[in-house]
Amino acid sequence: LAINDENLPGFEAICDRERCPFAVVGKATKNQQLVLHDALFDNHPINMPMSVLFGKPPKMTKDFKLTKPSSGPFDFEQIDLSEAVERVLHVPSVGSKKFLITIGDRTVGGLITRDQMVGPWQVPVSDVAVAASAFDAAYGEAMAMGERTPLAIIDAPASARIAIGETITNLLAADIEKLSDIKLSANWMAASGYGQEDEKLFNTVKAVGEEFCPALGLTIPVGKDSLSMRTLWQEDGKDKSVTSPLSLIISGFSPVKHVGQTLTPQLKRQKDTVLLVIDLGNGQHRLGGSALAQTYNQIGGEAPDVEAKLLKQFFLAVTALKQSGKILAYHDRSDGGLLATILEMAFAGRCGLDVDVSQLVGSGLELLFNEELGAVIQINTKDQVAVIQQLQRAGNLPVHVIGVPSLSSEITIKYAGGTYRNTRAQLERWWSDTSYNLQKLRDDPDCAEQEYVRISDGQDPGLTPLVTFEPSITKYNSGPKVAILREQGVNGHIEMAAAFDRAGFTCVDVHLHDLMNGKAALSDFKGLAVCGGFSYGDVLGAGEGWAKSILFSQGLRQQFSDFFERSDTFSLGVCNGCQMLAALKELIPGADAWPAFLKNTSEQFEARLVTVQINDSPSIFFKDMAGSRLLVPVAHGEGRAHFSKPPAAKQALKNKLVPLQYVDNYSHITEAYPSNPNGSPLGITALTTLDGRATILMPHPERSFMSRQLSWHPTEWGPDSPWLKLFQNARQWVENQNK
Repeated sequence: LAINDENLPGFEAICDRERCPFAVVGKATKNQQLVLHDALFDNHPINMPMSVLFGKPPKMTKDFKLTKPSSGPFDFEQIDLSEAVERVLHVPSVGSKKFLITIGDRTVGGLITRDQMVGPWQVPVSDVAVAASAFDAAYGEAMAMGERTPLAIIDAPASARIAIGETITNLLAADIEKLSDIKLSANWMAASGYGQEDEKLFNTVKAVGEEFCPALGLTIPVGKDSLSMRTLWQEDGKDKSVTSPLSLIISGFSPVKHVGQTLTPQLKRQKDTVLLVIDLGNGQHRLGGSALAQTYNQIGGEAPDVEAKLLKQFFLAVTALKQSGKILAYHDRSDGGLLATILEMAFAGRCGLDVDVSQLVGSGLELLFNEELGAVIQINTKDQVAVIQQLQRAGNLPVHVIGVPSLSSEITIKYAGGTYRNTRAQLERWWSDTSYNLQKLRDDPDCAEQEYVRISDGQDPGLTPLVTFEPSITKYNSGPKVAILREQGVNGHIEMAAAFDRAGFTCVDVHLHDLMNGKAALSDFKGLAVCGGFSYGDVLGAGEGWAKSILFSQGLRQQFSDFFERSDTFSLGVCNGCQMLAALKELIPGADAWPAFLKNTSEQFEARLVTVQINDSPSIFFKDMAGSRLLVPVAHGEGRAHFSKPPAAKQALKNKLVPLQYVDNYSHITEAYPSNPNGSPLGITALTTLDGRATILMPHPERSFMSRQLSWHPTEWGPDSPWLKLFQNARQWVENQNK
């Protein structure tokens, strides 16, 4: 960092508060000299003119001979379609990526409104990420990616056009106003100097920078490159090498008018709807570089491509359909072709399909597995004529009615020369199989198995929340102060403050360092909210380092003890804050039954949307909420409640000190993964004290006090989710204390 001299004291104060070590290592000067002083030897090992470093280097020149790309035809005449379906669904670029998705925190900050997980069965099929700009704003930002590296072996410029096109078709699920709002970042990778890779790089950069992006009205303001994508070594006296094909990874970003207007691939399980495919391949079914070709150890054939004019017309037409509310579900066509697109939509909607492509020109393999750009949309049958006319008016976009969703579990696909039949469960197992096997190797295999077998349960109702209370609407004239407490590594304080603020509190950012040096005192607060994150990186055990810094400091220990002893205060610990307060239970009256929190049974960080049952308890936070089942995100690696003695868990339940328990999709208390993401006994995931003033829980209600923060919620829920009542209950409790 470079900062002005006059700002150094302020910067030092920030670093001190945040426990962030820093050092001033030098200063910028007007003279063009780079000087490094060694204090030990009192000399200058570096003392050189800047021109030596940043002079005018010679321009690099690359010479290559122009060649015409050629690739043998893709021989698919002997391929059995049934076998092809199974093979393609197992390809990593096509199948489920859940094993990677559930280990990353997708709710931190409280502003994420669309992640990968879609629908009541939480299927990872969304290709666009959307975040709100603020808690009280409807607008936000969308992000998506596109890449099709295998195509570069056949046609490098086409691979780049497809990558950019895929980014756009992914982003189109969000409420983007105009194409020019999209900004692109390009990550180029190539084995420069090897074979024809320089020629491919030159032609591809030229195609993107001088032709395709200008035709779309788009720019690539940022990017990076890695031009040494080849490695050499010797093994058993033989020279060996691995060379990466030219790769262009595109990241696209755009402002969004309304974050709540994002389309998903989830098919609506209702009658009188149809599926339309919009074909940006313009009737071509090029299979070169496809997942199908790869599964049969082939690359050949002509590569898919896209025209800028058709892509622009597609964007305008779909945007107009979204604005008129005619699209019920949307999913772009990419890896795996039309087959993967419609199946992923069926998986998200947990439904069957009746599809007929026999009227289209092409074989079943060509129609189902080509990876030309495009999209499948679900619309109401009554809108079919109007929608097709609107698409054709937008530029004669090729569009075809291909089928309907089915309430059964059967997938039926008719094509020229035959009919393919299977079940949703079998196809989704194949699609999930690669992810499952990787998860089984990496994590606890029993947990991986428990999650995998759920795919076959055709009766699984999905997430089924139940709300038994009405939201509070009380207005208050004052805002009692609540300390939003954090430590080094804690990152959940913003959303915690937002939730308490929405309920009528005055929130104050309090670092533990502030309490240590007297800049803040708990005696000034009515409430204490201990936030989630990773204090001290959890290196001493989750929450343990944070707690020990209090327990081993006489001043802090007394300050926290005095706060907990006061009858007019409340405290809430969430996630890392839950773990920390549990380690402080000796200071908290009535917390003797609280457990420690250990590593998840899965042996992995778990980030999921789960269901919890609210029990009758003295907790002030859950007043009048008992009997409800609510959706809530979890994001932790050490959330398994560990009681010192096995009977202690049952005793805590008997004493009504357990406000929350995990339940499965059938609303049964569960220890089964992943409905119980950490393996806590009896599904216990929250505890309270005898008087209910202190409550700890591992899930994140502060990241779900707004309905839009949940990756799925019932459509009848309003802007505020039922979790807001937890914070409103605290506000009402304070009000009652003042009477």
